[in-house]
Amino acid sequence: MSQWVLGILGGSGLYDIDGLENEQWIAIDTPWGAPSDDILFADYKGVSLRFLPRHGRGHSLTPTTVNYRANIDALKRAGCTDVLSLSAVGSLQEAYAPGDFVAVNQFIDRTFAREKSFFGPGCVAHVSVADPVCPRLSGLATDAAQAAGATVHRAGDGDHLTYLAMEGPQFSTKAESALYRQWGCDVIGMTNMPEAKLAREAELPYATLAMVTDYDCWHPDHGSVDVASVIAILQQNAKTAANTVRTLCETLSGTPRTACAAGIETNLDVAIITPPDARDPELVAKLDAVAGRVLRQG
Repeated sequence: MSQWVLGILGGSGLYDIDGLENEQWIAIDTPWGAPSDDILFADYKGVSLRFLPRHGRGHSLTPTTVNYRANIDALKRAGCTDVLSLSAVGSLQEAYAPGDFVAVNQFIDRTFAREKSFFGPGCVAHVSVADPVCPRLSGLATDAAQAAGATVHRAGDGDHLTYLAMEGPQFSTKAESALYRQWGCDVIGMTNMPEAKLAREAELPYATLAMVTDYDCWHPDHGSVDVASVIAILQQNAKTAANTVRTLCETLSGTPRTACAAGIETNLDVAIITPPDARDPELVAKLDAVAGRVLRQG
């Protein structure tokens, strides 16, 4: 068993939590460049927390310019055992209203301008992301959100709640929104890919609570998305999200952490194809945090 060290990716409102202890912003260097910001190290109810503002304090980074590899690497170096994403999304379904939370468990990646893997020429790996969300972490986070007063939608057994990741920074056209609804997608956002894929490569259990701010542009009774209306709902959601983190920590403090039953912490055991004698030493050195457990063995 190990101690929970929970990484939180989200907006600045999440870090204004009463009762945080031992708060310290720490800069972490990575071989993939600079992460979005320093990481706030803190404790709450005996649980270690690592807060990383995905867009930087002040929201200066677009979804495309976020350095996702550096962010995940930095969280791994910060000792995180698990990563929870709290992300603003548009709703593609009538049932998911602005202010609701959606515990997504699937993604469709439509981004095209981002680095999506830590691996590459000189050290090739193929991880499975068939089930990209850790069911244990997602379940705990969903229960915490409900206890914090959120209206939360979760998938039934065998069902999918799907997050469509678009490149942005523009919002959808009506034709795109209609297409994604035809595909059966539930929410749309700009940040959780390749974030979830990279977390899996780093053997970090990852879950998303998607916080609905709008109905994208498909809904006949709602106008097109604008920043002012999104920010108003974001501020409301941020308070609920902070309460969710607080409640989740109270649960984790009484829950011993064991290895994830889904095998996420060991998925690289069967993912790296390049044999040791053919690996690029420079790339292997860069992989020391995310894949060092496996690379040091062979």
